[in-house]
Amino acid sequence: MSKNIKKGIEVVVIAGDHKGKKGKILHVNRVKNRVLVESVNMIKKHEKKSQDNPQGSIVERESSIHISNVKPAVLAKK
Repeated sequence: MSKNIKKGIEVVVIAGDHKGKKGKILHVNRVKNRVLVESVNMIKKHEKKSQDNPQGSIVERESSIHISNVKPAVLAKK
């Protein structure tokens, strides 16, 4: 596991459908070796009706990707 992957740093996706996209890390799950990158791997999530959202809706949010598929943007430039 890469120790230079931390919350808040800029990373580049190096593998998969989102290869080449950049974003900041929002969350790191070291147990499952996954990271949540801002504006990468967006999925649509259906929300139930609630007091805050009386109609219910479809919300786009980030999904996690494997930590091996990202590289710090500083290292990617070299």
